[in-house]
Amino acid sequence: MKKIYLTVTNDLSYDQRMQRICLSLATAGYEVVLVGRKLPKSTLLDKKPFSQVRLNCWFLKGKFFYTEFNLRLFFYLLFKKADAICAIDLDTILPCLFISRIKKIPLIYDAHELFCEMKEVITRPSIYKIWKKIERFSVPKFKNGYTVSSPIADEFKKMYGVEYDVIRNVPLLSELFPSTKKEKYILYQGAVNEGRSFETLIPAMKYVDSKLIICGDGNFMQQANDLVKKNNLENKIIFKGMIAPDELKKYTQNAYVGVTLFENTGKSNYYSLGNRFFDYINAGIPQLCVGYPAYEEINNEYKIALLINDLSPESISQKLNNLLGNDVLYDELKNNCMKARDVYNWQQEEKKLIYFYNQLFI
Repeated sequence: MKKIYLTVTNDLSYDQRMQRICLSLATAGYEVVLVGRKLPKSTLLDKKPFSQVRLNCWFLKGKFFYTEFNLRLFFYLLFKKADAICAIDLDTILPCLFISRIKKIPLIYDAHELFCEMKEVITRPSIYKIWKKIERFSVPKFKNGYTVSSPIADEFKKMYGVEYDVIRNVPLLSELFPSTKKEKYILYQGAVNEGRSFETLIPAMKYVDSKLIICGDGNFMQQANDLVKKNNLENKIIFKGMIAPDELKKYTQNAYVGVTLFENTGKSNYYSLGNRFFDYINAGIPQLCVGYPAYEEINNEYKIALLINDLSPESISQKLNNLLGNDVLYDELKNNCMKARDVYNWQQEEKKLIYFYNQLFI
């Protein structure tokens, strides 16, 4: 049985993407170890058919955290038997690269995004310079890899000559439970990070007759709370924080409208294909979504969203009110979601994942 280590810097409890990937690999007969980190508020890990390891760190963010975590990860992996190692995004790439060379084992890069093109990186020149050096040094050495959208795969080929597979981050197709919708609330689920348009989404809610529920946490949390207070929206915008995947599904299915917004700052946002985009489809709820290439391509095939490129509060509120008040449009989008969920689901996508790893060991 081949043993694969997959490495992330986040808490494992809420990482639905990695839980899906690891479960699929374990079911396919691989011995899988998912390595992340332990946070002060980390909850107990649910038992899975794969191993989960959390590394403790003194530092919780910034350059000291990344330095400490990478050192801890390197020495942890150094004394483990492995047949392959997978770095998820750029923040664990160096220890994986060095370990693969020492142990002479296959190396995989799982690029969830264009890391150096995220707003929180590209808008900080000194930070960008460090990460870009790491990327230029490391990525060309990762000949085997996959990412979440064709535009991102094209960018990696253009920059570094690597040809990565596209394995979309879609949810497992599951039966929808009976709806208990009691109010038409709008849902944002995912990272509360820079570049997610909270600066305009939050003020837009002044002109929308609905509540906005935000499920998630991230580096923009304090600013988001400040914006809510500044706009006197404490009774209209509710922060739920990090929510366990099973509970989050209930929030999603009971929502009336989902929101997938990214600022057009950096190629990572412009070429993104966010998890929440597919989560809303799978739950059968229409959404307001940016009209960037990967989203537009799918929406042209199945009209499941209202697309938007003008992210001003006025434009956002107008589109949201249209979704809330136009029953004919809403029912059309909802029906199309029910068709699209049969195509864009993990049962279909995991076939590509298993084929990728099977080919690696031939």
